[in-house]
This record gives sequence, C-alpha cells and structure tokens, in this order.
Amino acid sequence: MTEYKIGDSRITLDYGSGGLKTSELIESILLPAFDNSALSRLGDGAVLPGSEKLVFSTDSFVVSPWRFPGGNIGSLSVCGTVNDICMAGGLPKYLSLSFIIEEGFSFSDFEEIVDSIAEEARSCGVSVVTGDTKVVDAGKGDGIYINTAGIGFQRAALPGREAIRPGDAVLISGTVGCHGAAVMMARSGLLQPGSPLVSDCMPLHQVSAAALDAAGMDATGTYSADAGTDSTGDTAPIRILRDPTRGGVATTLNEFTEGMPFSIELDETSLPANPAVEAACDMLGLDPLYCACEGRMLVVCAPDAAEKILAAVRNIPGGENAAQIGTVTEDMPGKVLLRTPIGGRRILSKLSGIQLPRIC
Repeated sequence: MTEYKIGDSRITLDYGSGGLKTSELIESILLPAFDNSALSRLGDGAVLPGSEKLVFSTDSFVVSPWRFPGGNIGSLSVCGTVNDICMAGGLPKYLSLSFIIEEGFSFSDFEEIVDSIAEEARSCGVSVVTGDTKVVDAGKGDGIYINTAGIGFQRAALPGREAIRPGDAVLISGTVGCHGAAVMMARSGLLQPGSPLVSDCMPLHQVSAAALDAAGMDATGTYSADAGTDSTGDTAPIRILRDPTRGGVATTLNEFTEGMPFSIELDETSLPANPAVEAACDMLGLDPLYCACEGRMLVVCAPDAAEKILAAVRNIPGGENAAQIGTVTEDMPGKVLLRTPIGGRRILSKLSGIQLPRIC
C-alpha cells in the first residue's frame, strides 16, 4: 500500500476548497499516482500533442442550491468546462455530459436543467456528443450532480507562469466574487426577490478570443511583433489565463506566485466593484477576493499589451468592466499583496480551508 503524506485520516470539505488542502491532496496523492508532463502543469486544461493539438478538461458540479440567481447547475456545468478549455488557449468544440440523479428528483426540474445545458452549449458553439446517467437511492445524492468533460483545439500557445516577468500587468475581465456571493445568499435564504445580486456564470469563449486576438497570438507560439512583449522580447504578450473559481482571485493569483521569484501586488482601488457583492459579503462575513467567479478571466500580460487587451475585452458582453488590477513585482517573492486605499499593504494568503463549500 502506498504511503501518502497527509496527516488527516479522513477527507473533509476543506479538501474541496481550492486552497491549501486541495493542493495537499493533489500534490501528495494525485500527482505521484498519475505523473506525466501534461498533468504536472496543473492548468485548468491539458494541451495534448498530435497533428493538431487538443485541449482537454473535465469538471464535476455539486452546487447547492442547484438553482441560483443568474443560472443553475446545468448552465454552470457547460460554462465551467468551456472556460477551462479557453483558459488553456483552446477553442471548445465537444462535451461529454454525465448525470448522477437522486431518486425522487423532479422531472420538471431535470428538464429545466437539461434545457439550460442545451441553450448554453448552443451559445458556445459546442456539441454534447456522449454521456451517461445514473440514479442513486433517495438520500444519497443531494438532488443532482453533473460531470462534463470537454475537448477543443488549441488556438494559442500560452507559456504559463514561468514566463511571468516583473512589471507585467494583471488584468481581470469584470467584477469579482459574484458567483460565490450569489450562491451563498441563496443558500442562506437571505436573498430578497428582485435583488441585483446574480452569479457571473457565463462562457468565456468570446472574452478569451478577444484577448488572444488583441495579443496576436496563435497555436504555433508566435505572435505579432507589435502586440506587445516584455523588454527582452523573448516571450508571448499573454503569459497565462485563468478563471478564478474555487478560492477566488486571491487563491488563483497565489497559484501563480507560489514558489516563484516574483510577487503580485493588487491595488484595491482598481478592483472593479459590485455594490451588491460587497453588501452580501459584509452580511456573510466574506472577502470578495476569496469568493468564486464563474465568468471572469484573469490575465497576466506584458505591460505594453495591457491596454490593447483591455480595449478588446471591454467590447465583449460581460467584459465591460475589465480593468488592470495589479502588477508583478520582485518585492516579497512568492506572495500576493493588496495595497489598500490608505497606502498600507496586506498579504493575501492562499485559502487555507473551507470558506464556500458546494459553490460549483
């Protein structure tokens, strides 16, 4: 029997938080068991070699409640996997779709979920080409769970966090924390009818395509010379893309800086704000920077490419509030820092345990 380096004897909800416990589970058990070059990069999707490179990703969805302001588990299951493919520089094309349904689940609710999946898939230009359905005993499935896997074709080669340089710009395509705040308010029963608080759940195929086109990047790893590079000109204008889901913006940026010779400093005054999210987080005692997004894109890019990328993204529905929120620095390597409106700084650590369970 393999000896694993985890102190706990049982898996708890902390291990699904997207933070330190999730990293511990992946690095201590999953990576050693399935070690290969595609998996070891730990991206949202894996780029697979071949005559035409494929991008492949899979995700499971257990959100509670399954219907939330701005979407449901069906639309989320499409957006989640489509977005992972897009963040790996892919053009999504095909999905698999698997259901685990609890005995007694309403047919009308199931039809609502299926209709949402079909509508979202059509909007993304992807086809559901295979799937599976299982039904479990009443009381053993919490309604419905969904797994989707996606395949797409690589449209741009992204060099990854190793290409990040001091001086690079950190961009986001919109306001932060909307999905996590909306789900938690719906779960708590505190969300009033007509509330402006809704999930940001949306596909990122158009937003990511606009950013990559603005940077002049393609699948060969080449890019337009006038799209913006670093001072040495030795790497592509966009270093990395990521959608900040579990653990939110703060945890995702920590994944960029962890063990690296640079830090990222965010400017709190530059963060696109959603008053409804801020009010909900104040009520729930949450930090929007740790709340999940399901329709936002983080970009780290060369500084002279930032304005072109932002201008392109702002022309896409859902990207109107895109902004530069930070800069890569050499101060306190490996850390993510937040500069406050009064000029102080605080460290944004990786999420250490469970904050928002069952939000995707």
